Amino acid sequence: QVQLVETGGGLVQAGGSLRLSCAASGRTFSSYAMGWFRQAPGKEREFVAAIDWSGTRVYYGESVKGRFTISRDHAKHTVYLQMNSLKPEDTAVYYCAARVRTGVVGITTRDGMDYWGKGTLVTVSS
Repeated sequence: QVQLVETGGGLVQAGGSLRLSCAASGRTFSSYAMGWFRQAPGKEREFVAAIDWSGTRVYYGESVKGRFTISRDHAKHTVYLQMNSLKPEDTAVYYCAARVRTGVVGITTRDGMDYWGKGTLVTVSS
């Protein structure tokens, strides 16, 4: 089992920045991949970013490339999502996810993740 707790959401103006954190517990943090997804009202959950167990391979959704950065700190058992140049369309509940199965095939999909946090709301005002 893996438990995930997201923090860092809030209200920010367009063009601003936020950093989300996701603290993981329950299994050896350095053994599994992590990701971020988001879901806006009335929309499907969307892939945002993912990082492999070592931190050397990262993946981003097209809508956030160049603006968001995912990283992980093994000592703190935490994964981060640095969000810059935020836009109103980035408004959503952001979910942290963990993938404990081996490999990275499907890591950018909901079905490719094994555990989920409860989410943190990010609101970007225009």
